[in-house]
Amino acid sequence: MKRIGVVALNTFREAVRDRVLYNLVFFALVMMAASILVGQISIGIEKTVIVTLGLSAISVIGLLIAVFIGVGLVSKEMDKRTLYALLSKPVRRWEFLLGKFGGLLLTLAVNTAAMAVGLFLALLFLKQALEKGDITVFVAVYFIWLKLALVVALALLFSCFTTPLLAILFTAGIYIAGLYVQELRDLPKDAMSPGLAAFTKWFSYLLPNFENYNVMALAAHDRFVPGSFILQNTLYTILYCAVVLTGAVLVFSRRNLK
Repeated sequence: MKRIGVVALNTFREAVRDRVLYNLVFFALVMMAASILVGQISIGIEKTVIVTLGLSAISVIGLLIAVFIGVGLVSKEMDKRTLYALLSKPVRRWEFLLGKFGGLLLTLAVNTAAMAVGLFLALLFLKQALEKGDITVFVAVYFIWLKLALVVALALLFSCFTTPLLAILFTAGIYIAGLYVQELRDLPKDAMSPGLAAFTKWFSYLLPNFENYNVMALAAHDRFVPGSFILQNTLYTILYCAVVLTGAVLVFSRRNLK
């Protein structure tokens, strides 16, 4: 665990020093500031506009960080030849991967928290005081972070056996497909062959259900999220990340790094 922590901390420091992160966070904060102006124009729905635009900015910026930096966690180390020096020390490959995952997860937590502070400041500017219903906005931000954790795990998996470009395309494809899991399950089975219907059903359960993390509408309208649903999403993310990271470790452990 100590070696994993060292790798995670170094990954976090390297990511924080990357100016791209600051530019993305700044862009998200600018979008939230712009949402205040739009909210003033939209009479009666100011909070709805601010929360919707703010959460959308946090999600989009977080996805960009998770995909592009997540894919480069392994390939970047190989290009710099720093991976070989690191693995020559008493650091196992699985420790390296878990450390990289933890470091980027910590980076996303810090950046997501920074953008969430900007969103809550925008709400405070609008209403002069936060209300009990605003806790759903916090839950929505937490769900975004859980979603990003899953995206990072997928990006790390694909980066272990393919090129960065293909890893980005694969991760983006899985993410887009995961947004329509429920639609796949609701396809009319009568219009399909039994084999295709069975494949569609099992494929929809293999895909990560990213729609479960979307509570933006509830947050925008001050509706509470059940505690059981929060626990369900948390356990689902932990389990799915564990499976994906196990696959990444198995692939990376068999990869020829020469």
